[in-house]
Amino acid sequence: MSETASRSSREVYRDLVAELLPRDERLVCLDSDTGLFGGVDFGTARDRYVNLGIAEHTMMGTAAGLAKEGRRPLVNTMAAFAASRAVEAVKIDIAMNHLPVVIAATHSGVSAGHLGPTHHALEDLAVMRTLPNMTVVAPGDAATTETLFRQALSVPGPVYFRLGRGPTPDLPQGPPVRLGRAQVLRRGLDVTIAACGPYPVLAALEAADRLGRDGIRASVLHVHTVKPLDVATLAAWASATGVVITVEEHWASAGFGAAVAESLTELMPIRMHRVALPDAFVSVAGDQRHLLRRAGVTASAVVERARAALGQKDV
Repeated sequence: MSETASRSSREVYRDLVAELLPRDERLVCLDSDTGLFGGVDFGTARDRYVNLGIAEHTMMGTAAGLAKEGRRPLVNTMAAFAASRAVEAVKIDIAMNHLPVVIAATHSGVSAGHLGPTHHALEDLAVMRTLPNMTVVAPGDAATTETLFRQALSVPGPVYFRLGRGPTPDLPQGPPVRLGRAQVLRRGLDVTIAACGPYPVLAALEAADRLGRDGIRASVLHVHTVKPLDVATLAAWASATGVVITVEEHWASAGFGAAVAESLTELMPIRMHRVALPDAFVSVAGDQRHLLRRAGVTASAVVERARAALGQKDV
């Protein structure tokens, strides 16, 4: 795995929109004065880029109307606003009507950590995965973002696409990336580590390396699609190892780990531990990695939980 930061997922999204908008007349890009598309030349499609200003609720309603008339709206805003300020319109206008709107939610998790807790998005997976008809995607790196975004354009209903702010390292090459299918990056029969989001996946891979040096074989699943969750793959590895550790950049309550627990505990008795941010607002400003370390979303935490779970495995 490269330690050099690649492009950010939001930059990948921006470049894809600039490429695809002139090619597909169905596409309309709605922006909320984020500045992401500053300087982008849409060419013949320039009239299908619309900056509605800081009016996220209105933007979701506009997207619903356009989708109802056969367009494929791409909505661009920060995750903190998509999952809170605008969620009524997302629920009633978009999800309830099963409309094909892609909500590109940037600055997710604590990737806007320098702006403080008002701009953190640690509830968005919980909010969006509860909405009927909604697909929820959280790519782990730049390459995955591009692949999943192209696939998301074929989803017949709404898609919440969780993006970061800054560049993150590339993940190691694995099986082909498919929407709705977990990507198996490591195979081991002692413990399963399922991770969602760039730094959680990196923490899972580092933890697997550290556990491996002590003879503990860990599987690592890059679960980029939170809904629909790939329960079959998760259940297969959970059954093989008997222990699952989840890792996410989200509050523990109702997030990715909770989704995994809900699904697996209906199928089998399973020992699970979750690595996530604690149930508290992040009270300081700082960069993404610093805030994740401070909150305990680290490889060391994954190793500790894995060891604890393995120690209890046969009790």
